[in-house]
Amino acid sequence: MLYVRLVVWMRTIPVDVSAFEAWLCVMLPEPRVANLETGELRKDRETGKTMYQVGVCAIQGRNSSVIQVTVVGEPAGLTLGAPVRLVDLEATPWDRDGRSGVAWRASALAPVQAPAAGRPTGGPAAGPGGGPGAGGRGDAR
Repeated sequence: MLYVRLVVWMRTIPVDVSAFEAWLCVMLPEPRVANLETGELRKDRETGKTMYQVGVCAIQGRNSSVIQVTVVGEPAGLTLGAPVRLVDLEATPWDRDGRSGVAWRASALAPVQAPAAGRPTGGPAAGPGGGPGAGGRGDAR
């Protein structure tokens, strides 16, 4: 019964992503569909941007789980099997019509080698595979 009370009191639960050894992309981004009959895509209430779902494998020791993480806007540069960085990951337990589960949402999801959001790369985009100036080295600070 303690779990039931937790669900009632906590709408979203922050997840410490650093507690895991790795996060890997196992399903490339796909737009979330709000209405299967019309094909209408799900939009973020605040920004109006399309919401995307990405399959991510969380690895901790000998255990692993695949979760579907929702983000606002299409994450760029993801490849299957590549490590990813999750920002502000939250779990939201839900219970509806006799079914229950956990919805996962992050404010950002990017390849590990991508520079931090809002920081210059120190030169023109290096493209896949990196190159000089990639990874934020040489930034003016």
